[in-house]
Formats: sequence, structure tokens, C-alpha cells
Amino acid sequence: MGNLLKVLTCTELDQGPNFFLDFENAQPTEGEREVWNQISAVLQDSESMLADLQAYKGAGQEIRDAIQNPNDIQLQEKAWNSVCPLVVRLKRFYEFSLRLEKALQSLLESLTCPPYTPTQHLEREQALAKEFAEILHFTLRFDELKMRNPAIQNDFSYYRRTISRNRINNMHLDIENEVNNEMANRMSLFYAEATPMLKTLSNATTYFVSENKTLPIENTTDCLSTMASICKVMLETPEYRSRFTSEETLMFCMRVMVGVIILYDHVHPVGAFSKTSKIDLVRFIYHCSIVASFCSQMKGCIKVLKEQPPDTVEGLLNALRFTTKHLNDESTSKQIRAMLQ
Repeated sequence: MGNLLKVLTCTELDQGPNFFLDFENAQPTEGEREVWNQISAVLQDSESMLADLQAYKGAGQEIRDAIQNPNDIQLQEKAWNSVCPLVVRLKRFYEFSLRLEKALQSLLESLTCPPYTPTQHLEREQALAKEFAEILHFTLRFDELKMRNPAIQNDFSYYRRTISRNRINNMHLDIENEVNNEMANRMSLFYAEATPMLKTLSNATTYFVSENKTLPIENTTDCLSTMASICKVMLETPEYRSRFTSEETLMFCMRVMVGVIILYDHVHPVGAFSKTSKIDLVRFIYHCSIVASFCSQMKGCIKVLKEQPPDTVEGLLNALRFTTKHLNDESTSKQIRAMLQ
């Protein structure tokens, strides 16, 4: 099982990977360049996706007016004309998730291949590790915004109902050339998820493991757990933290750490919360108190985190509560379960 049992004690934890991963300035070596270029082409659109999602207001009022006045043709047209451009925007988000899925699989292939260990890969190929981190960072930010915006599912549900009604009446609308029935079905499954981007990455990671049968699963899970450990070490080591030039890098590290914990939990047979797991979640939650400069006691930390705005560590703890797979397993530490209640 690789190095699965190396983190059973605090002493052994301290012997884990201990190096600085330069999330701010890492540049690709010649050997990384091809994959790095491929991933960069995807990531260059990530900020515009987040900006579009943050600006997404929905057509709630127009839809309500149309539903309440079913015989008013003008209100029906107003609602439809408001929803259609929003559906095109939702299609862009969905298509970006497909690009992100392929990007993650390319990164996993590079960061897990022999003869190097995951630690060696991450230390040697820091530009690729940084891109992996940026994918995770984007994913959690996207899903945080999506969870706070119920208009997305309401708009898309209205769109699908209207399309179905028109199809029954043998009518064809121009937007069906943009979002046909097959695309609408796939988008519906995507947006039905509370955290659709995380689900996409989890599926991509699981698919990567299943398709690469000659590659031991430990190569992938060790890559994820090593990334989590590196983030933890950088955040709790003053020497490393002092090298960050921006406070935002601290939150970046925490999002990355949560992201790899969630991926690990979905891919590894026993998940991230078992006593035999390689993910040190107890220290992660304790570390939240360090980053937030609050009380170091565990219960006090959780209490303080719950009082924070949703866009800080509370959102990350919610991601662990609600998007992981094994939290409620019998093998999960009672202490961890209690801390995340």
C-alpha cells in the first residue's frame, strides 16, 4: 500500500514531505513545457469564468411573472428572452468543466508516472504542481459561487420545461441549435450537483485510475496526499509562510489542501477520514486556527470557523462536510466526525 501507514503518529507525520512548493513563481522546465502549455491554455479562461459566474443574476423575476400570467404573451417572451442568454452562459461553464477534466487527467499522467515518486514529481515539476493547485483553487471557488446561486438551477429548469412544451407542440426554437436536447440532459446532470466542478474532478480522477490499470492506484492517491501534506507543511512552517508575498496565497494553499483531500476521499478505497488514511485531517482543522489567528484548541477553532463569512474557511469546512464520500463511514475517526458536525 505504498506509504499509506506513514502518518499514523505525529512523529511520522513530521517526517513527511518537507519542501517549499512555489505557488507564486514556479516556471516550467523544458521537460514540463508541453503539458504546461496545454494546461495554461485552459486555465487562462478560469478567471473570466469566475467573473461571469459571480455576475450571474438570473431571470427569477421574469420567470415568476411568466408563470403567474401564462396567457400574457409579452411576459412569456420577456422571460424566454432573459433565460436564453443565461443558458448559453451555463453551457460555457459546462464546456469549461470538460476542458478542465482533460487537463486534470494530463496532469495526473505527468505527476504519477514512473520512475519518480509523487514527492519527487512535485518537487522536480513545480510548474505542473502549481497548475494542479490552480485547477483545485478554481474548482472550489467556482463551486462556492454556484452553491450560493439558486438562480442557476431555476433558470435551467425553466428553460427545459419551455423547450419540452414547445417540442410537444412541434415547435423548434433557434436556441436548440446551441443547446440541443442531448446537451441539455448533460448540463442538467452537471448543475444538479451541489459542487459540479468538484464532481467533475472526482470523476476524472476515478476514471484516470480505472483506465490506467498498469499504474498502481497508490501512485495517484500518494500524489494527492503528498500535495495535501506539502500545503499543510508550508502553512504551518513560519519559514515557508514568510516566503509568500501575498496573503491570498495562504487561502490558496488551504483551498488546494481541501481539494486534494476531497479527491483523495473519492478515489481511495477507505477514503480520507479513516484512521489508516494518509490525509492528516485533524491537523488540517487545527491548522485553520493558525491561519485565522484564533484559538488553537480544536473545539474553539471549529466554533470560530463557523462564525466566519462563507468565503473563508467555513466554506472549506463545508466542502469537507458535504462533498466527501467517506465522512460518515464507521471507520471515520469519531473526533474528526465531531469536529466537522
